Amino acid sequence: MAEDSKSLNFIEHIIEEDLAAGFPQSQLRFRFPPEPNGYLHIGHASSICLNFGLGLRYNAGVNLRFDDTNPAKEEQEFVDAIKKDIEWLGFKWDTERYASDYFQVLYDWAIELIKKGKAYVDSQSSEEMASQKGTPTKVGVNSPYRNRTIAENLELFEGMKNGVYEEGQHVLRAKIDMSSSNMLMRDPIMYRVLKKAHHRTNTDWCIYPMYDWTHGESDYIEAVTHSLCTLEFAPHRELYDWFLDQVVEPERIRPKQREFARRNLSHTVVSKRKLLELVNNGIVNGWDDPRMPTISGMRRRGFTPEAIKSFVETIGIAKRENIVDVALLEFHVREHLNKIAPRIMAVLNPLKLVITNYPEDKEEWLLAENNPEDISAGSRKLPFSKELYIEKEDFREEANRKFFRLKLGGEVRLKNGYIIKAESCTKDENGNIIEVQCTYDPKSKSGSGSEESLRKVKGTLHWVSIKHAIEAEVRIYDRLFTDENPDGNKEKSFLEFVNPDSLKVVTGYIEPSIVDAEPEERFQFQRLGYFNVDKDSTKNKLVFNRTVTLRDTWAKIQQKA
Repeated sequence: MAEDSKSLNFIEHIIEEDLAAGFPQSQLRFRFPPEPNGYLHIGHASSICLNFGLGLRYNAGVNLRFDDTNPAKEEQEFVDAIKKDIEWLGFKWDTERYASDYFQVLYDWAIELIKKGKAYVDSQSSEEMASQKGTPTKVGVNSPYRNRTIAENLELFEGMKNGVYEEGQHVLRAKIDMSSSNMLMRDPIMYRVLKKAHHRTNTDWCIYPMYDWTHGESDYIEAVTHSLCTLEFAPHRELYDWFLDQVVEPERIRPKQREFARRNLSHTVVSKRKLLELVNNGIVNGWDDPRMPTISGMRRRGFTPEAIKSFVETIGIAKRENIVDVALLEFHVREHLNKIAPRIMAVLNPLKLVITNYPEDKEEWLLAENNPEDISAGSRKLPFSKELYIEKEDFREEANRKFFRLKLGGEVRLKNGYIIKAESCTKDENGNIIEVQCTYDPKSKSGSGSEESLRKVKGTLHWVSIKHAIEAEVRIYDRLFTDENPDGNKEKSFLEFVNPDSLKVVTGYIEPSIVDAEPEERFQFQRLGYFNVDKDSTKNKLVFNRTVTLRDTWAKIQQKA
């Protein structure tokens, strides 16, 4: 049992109470049951961490079960992506299962319900059934087919299974109570005809079980003890238990469903249907677009599994839904990347700087720390030459006292290098500054130990040597939506809040030490933010994604707005 009860969430308290009541810890089993109809997103991360975390805490098995009962929407691509995401997060499942593994036993149990008079074949249209369902304040009306004979129901159900009937012609319904206060208990559908190939069973079946019939029975087959769902499944619990009542044997473990709150992330949507809409409309470039809240998208953007798990731990497990500011997730990403990301120099908005008194053909290699947060990361050498790039915004002809970067007549230090002084600048025909001429103090080299090297100046700039710089495509990502809750406006489509500036592509110039960087390698571009190598990179063309800025600039922008 867990030692510190104060640190337990309410789900863990439920488990602790079960153990205290005599349930053997050795029999605990959990599951993570995604439907393979899309990629996992940040909302799934809480469920993944909860279920697999419980497995680790209690030394219990955790099944990965794919609820694959709808061949119209499910694909092997999604199965593969889900498995990759869970492994990337650092979790291992005990057994890999599929609801389709149980199609035969579920069918056999459905036959038994028909024989007991607890299920019947309904031949009405979906519209007719919906009109008879009633409302929360008005009881439903029994189907005219509710009292079909057992023999007729068996014959029709077998015909459904054998492909005799077309889609929508018949369904199998549980016979429960059309006057129940819980609308889900009003003779729910158990099976429908779907003549579509399944990603695992191909065309072996042309009837498929509904979620409510499948889920609890699959938990029971797998001896899952605690079936943990999000709050929208709370009304389903009564039906979950009713279906279990029909099949559970006294000596076998009976699973229990318990619910926790979904954590919604600001400035995004996590509905698979809406994420698919973003993909199909070309608003994003696939499920793993770095702007997507999918785990694949976050991995491609440069997030780390450690940061995601730390975020999930911080927001915790609760009984009430709320919106979590995406800035909190980004905070955890920054915290981890600050510890592990090597520092490199890059310029994304270049302005040419010429050191007029630096020898024409001279070049030297300056020493720079790879990561000041990690002594073991060592150091690297940076090429330095007469002509450099700095950021355009780091130079002004004239500036007030609070501008500590480069201005005419002013001095700054080039990071890891020399102190320079701006002497003049060159403009194009439109008056835009295209070059800055400077002089340098040869005795001011960082780390040289000379008196001049210890001289303090207020500004320090990053730079790259033009002669040695690697040209790269740099993708600057921002929030996908301008509104905190794009789903919350009932009068507007969430698509109306898409941020038109969520992606900007620029050409950057980067120090040569990263020429052989591989996809998913992460770096801090000094003074600019955290970036990683995108999968689109090739040996001839590096492509970087901005993971996060060094600070939360979004909050400042919103305050100004």
